[in-house]
Amino acid sequence: MKHRSITTVALLLTGLITACLPPNLTATTVMPATPSPSALPSPTTTPTSTPTPTPPKEFTICQALEPNTLFIYGGPSRAAHNVLAGVYDGPIDTRMYQFQPVILEKIPSLADGDAVLRTVQAGEGDRVVDINGLAVDLLPGVTVINADGQEVTFESGVVTMTQMVVTFTLRADVTWADGQPLTADDSRYSFELAGEFESPTLRLLWERTYSYDVVDERTVVWTGVPGYHDAFYFLNFYHPLPRHLWGVADADQLLSAEVAHERPLGWGPFVVEEWVEGEHITLVRNPHYFRAAEGLPYLDRVTFRFVPDLRQALDLLVAGECDLITQDVIESGDIAPLLTAADAGGVRLVYSPSSEWEHLDFGIDPAGWVRRPDFFEDVRVRQAVAMCVDRERIAREALPYGEAAVAHSYVAPEHPLYAGGQLYRWDYDPSDGQSLLEEVGWRDEDGDGIREAHGVAGIANGIPFSVTLLTTDDHPARERTARILIENLAACGIGLAVQYLPAEEFFADGPDGPVFGRRFDLALFSWLNGPDAPCGLYLSTEVPGPENWWAASNNPGYASADYDAACQAALDALPGTEAYVRFHLEAQRIFSYDLPVLPLYFVPKLVATRPEVSGVILDPSEYLELWNIEAFDVTR
Repeated sequence: MKHRSITTVALLLTGLITACLPPNLTATTVMPATPSPSALPSPTTTPTSTPTPTPPKEFTICQALEPNTLFIYGGPSRAAHNVLAGVYDGPIDTRMYQFQPVILEKIPSLADGDAVLRTVQAGEGDRVVDINGLAVDLLPGVTVINADGQEVTFESGVVTMTQMVVTFTLRADVTWADGQPLTADDSRYSFELAGEFESPTLRLLWERTYSYDVVDERTVVWTGVPGYHDAFYFLNFYHPLPRHLWGVADADQLLSAEVAHERPLGWGPFVVEEWVEGEHITLVRNPHYFRAAEGLPYLDRVTFRFVPDLRQALDLLVAGECDLITQDVIESGDIAPLLTAADAGGVRLVYSPSSEWEHLDFGIDPAGWVRRPDFFEDVRVRQAVAMCVDRERIAREALPYGEAAVAHSYVAPEHPLYAGGQLYRWDYDPSDGQSLLEEVGWRDEDGDGIREAHGVAGIANGIPFSVTLLTTDDHPARERTARILIENLAACGIGLAVQYLPAEEFFADGPDGPVFGRRFDLALFSWLNGPDAPCGLYLSTEVPGPENWWAASNNPGYASADYDAACQAALDALPGTEAYVRFHLEAQRIFSYDLPVLPLYFVPKLVATRPEVSGVILDPSEYLELWNIEAFDVTR
């Protein structure tokens, strides 16, 4: 049964929103007034000097792009998520691939009983998840997994299936930034809104949800449709949205309404004070933040400046007009001046591993109409290329700001599901690589430095081993990697040409897109993993083609019954079970031998700050650099 994991503002108001809020949904931001002291009799004692008030702590973040929207269901960009990290907190954080509750009392679990699998009867017309992981109506001919784990094809009557029920409980001390209680009904309201939008990501969970019920002010229960066993069931808590403020509006109005699009009400450490289009967004301290008793946030005001140029951002940082430069800016230009400034002590660089991995993809099974030799269909050729490529050098030289970690799997070494010693490892050994190519039948008999096919299965004799690498343009790390690959493969008798494409063309869906239309020899790009081990990327059911509208991830065209069985068993198991771990490790072991892609390195995270900044912590499994912005501090 095929399952996919689902990894699923700031407006401070002191008055009421008028009843006529729609259709323009505008609202006035009212900052809290400083209370006046009560009048007291004039003292007769000697007056004392008035202490100098502590100036507010202000902090400026330079990021490359301006957010497209701050509405969570409006498709917010990464730049928007940076800002939203200050508006919201959680609801769930990820630390070293472990989940931590923020506004929930705990993470639900099967072991603790706040997540359960129960047996239910499904009849004709009921919504279920079928054997392919699709949410469908149960009709004659539909095949499902019954409660005994067996495949059954429904004809009539009822079928006994399992259904997952998960209970989420909010902390009692969380309020909206306007002081109103944050309740389970706000999460229910978010669920209702999610069903109004056609986003594939939102629909994936919404269509597999049987019910989302409020039990009391702090408790909501998610129930999946029968047959849906989500490994990340504990993330199926809908991000609360303020029904008391937005409930008078239609869903479509919220996409452009100021109260949602520009100044969403949150519960986090900050609220949006202003958004000056094209220049900056300013957040100020939320006086109702539920962690205020801990002294958080440490900052009083945070300004996001939109600075796409690294040289300009560095000048602002050195001049004290910027306190932190985000990674998107650092990736945009020549990093040498930044490294020089760091060596001189004027800049502090903060590093972390990440779950983003760069890889070299083999075109194993081209689309049916593509006419080219199947250079990489034989696993021995892929293994030979792996030994011919100096991945240590690529990891050392591709990124100018420090050595990356060589990748041996699609799972990062820090991940608890990393297969480690069970993996096949293909160290740089061009001599063994060439011997394996000779064994397959790739020999250079004409002495031109390029091997030709001699008895290679499926390839005409004399065809030279000359291939093309596709990758994205305007990406210095990939340009450096491509130069090393040309040199490495030439030493093994393989000719390599490189074609740089705009990202929108490179990543386009098939059949027109060259990579996901399966019309390539080699391709170089990266995947950014979520918290799970993404074996599903290379299931044979994920090969892009007309049957899945070309919207699938297995661009090499890799197909292995053993890999499919191990990965699908891992996806069908639940975290905390022995099967979940065992099958994820087995899938990685098979992958590391078959090499549908050659993992190169994990891209390190990097931000730059002024030396006076503290509290910035990058986490390999956390998508954002600013996930703990409430703990950022600066001394002037």
